[in-house]
Amino acid sequence: LFQQMDFMILQTITGAVVSKQLLTMCNGANVAYTKKAFEEVSGFAGISDIASGDDMLLMYKIAKQYPGKVYYIKSPGVIVSTAAEKTWTSFFNQRIRWASKANRYNDKRLLPVLLLVYLFNLLFPVLLVAGFFNTRYWWELLVLFLAKTLVEFPLFSSGSRFFGISGNPFLFLLFQPLHILYTVISGLFGQFGTYQWKGRKVK
Repeated sequence: LFQQMDFMILQTITGAVVSKQLLTMCNGANVAYTKKAFEEVSGFAGISDIASGDDMLLMYKIAKQYPGKVYYIKSPGVIVSTAAEKTWTSFFNQRIRWASKANRYNDKRLLPVLLLVYLFNLLFPVLLVAGFFNTRYWWELLVLFLAKTLVEFPLFSSGSRFFGISGNPFLFLLFQPLHILYTVISGLFGQFGTYQWKGRKVK
């Protein structure tokens, strides 16, 4: 259920930013392009050496060839369902793999945004630990947590209605700490660690 809700939010964000022609996210399971466009940009040439991100890098190549012609199709008829990871280990490995492509993005405007999002999430465990030395930080942690939840809930609610997924606010609140945890871990290991993918270790 967590993976379903998490991926739904990612797709909702993707739709929002692509509709503004801010090409910050893409998912290979939900992308379509013409054979002509694929061949004009030489397909995956030059980006086939990476374990994750070829979908986004291909999108960048096509967007460069066809400026302003990349769209997000908001229609229930084109929603693609994919299988969830079966274990938490495979889930974390998947998210670490996704995070590993950050330094390959062509649009350098993304990097400050990604760094800001990561530092924001990192602030939660920092405040949690700091609270053992001064309880004032726990109150700041609570305020920050509530602010994050209130800001993100309208996005979650909108996405759940479109994708037909439970918009239970209690579950959304319950899953927030787990989302923060995996963001911090995947961001760190995605850039400085290793992960398992298709039976092999990737650095």
